[in-house]
Amino acid sequence: MVLIKKFLLASILSASLISFSTADAKIILEDQGSFAIGGSTVKHSGTFSTENFLSPDGQYAYGDHLYTFYQIPVKAKKYPIIFQHGGAQSKRTWESTPDGRDGFQNLFLKKGFSVYLVDQPRIGEAGLSTQAAGDANPWAGNPLYADKTLFMLSRVGLYDGDTPQVFDNAAFPNDDESINQFQRSWTNYTGELDNDLNADSLAALFDRVGPSILFGHSMGGTVCWRTVFRTDNVKAIVAFEPGGTPFVFPEGEVPVAEKATFEPLGASAMAVPLEDFMKLTKIPIVLYYGDNIQKSETLVGPDKWYTELQMAKKFVETINRHGGQAELVELPKVGLKGNTHFLMADLNNVELANLVESWLKSKGLDKR
Repeated sequence: MVLIKKFLLASILSASLISFSTADAKIILEDQGSFAIGGSTVKHSGTFSTENFLSPDGQYAYGDHLYTFYQIPVKAKKYPIIFQHGGAQSKRTWESTPDGRDGFQNLFLKKGFSVYLVDQPRIGEAGLSTQAAGDANPWAGNPLYADKTLFMLSRVGLYDGDTPQVFDNAAFPNDDESINQFQRSWTNYTGELDNDLNADSLAALFDRVGPSILFGHSMGGTVCWRTVFRTDNVKAIVAFEPGGTPFVFPEGEVPVAEKATFEPLGASAMAVPLEDFMKLTKIPIVLYYGDNIQKSETLVGPDKWYTELQMAKKFVETINRHGGQAELVELPKVGLKGNTHFLMADLNNVELANLVESWLKSKGLDKR
């Protein structure tokens, strides 16, 4: 009887320790740092002279590089995670949530993965550019008058005049300061948006870091697909609501896009050589989409993301038809409800991180 009690006590203590270490794990780092990779330089005409010290004559402009901040935990797992943000965002996407909880940076560090957070060229801490932004990009320059547009496109909710109204079923921290923090996370472009340049730089990062897992969000989706064409070091792609930039399909297989009620927001697709597309069939890929996605003549955000979801399904089907292993997960259908476009920062982001971790385990990508 005494032995049984000791065994039960030991089991309870062991379970408690496991629970504690999972929920409240401390981050112990072996290394951290940052660097730029890729980029170009352009020389201004003329000759530099100290007599005209502030003149651009004879000087070089540096720009078009990628910036990354990395953290490597003690006893890190074999494959790091490289985080690619979406449009008008930065590595801030993956950091602390608007209400101060752990974002995916910390959650996956605690799970034992090294993390590399990226600012793509010409934005954020990689803001130097050799090309002017031009007038074509509405997210370039300051002031950035877009709070209502971006709030609704992100499916957080609607606006009643100047008052934000979070959807009743949204897993978003619905308080004034969280909304304030969310609106202050947007990042303007300082140069032309060039997704091939972005993919070139991201591929260079993969070649420096070595085999790694690629996480992408929103407009970063097309950067993820194109990066695979440029390096063999992408072991898997985890995409969170990719869209807003073209999905890729083999030449001759580009599907007709579903039209959005506000047509400029509709999903898009582009053709790539079959040889390139086939590289996407060699790695596991999973796409996650959240809630409040529906065809609508009045709700611009839900309607826009309905068209993206339909294109994403065609993308996954095409990969698998060519022998790949792509999956698409609609989170409400697996019991994770209320997610906005920024699902990695919603109130249920721990559950989402656990779901992703399970997927990585199923693909053998969580080993040390």
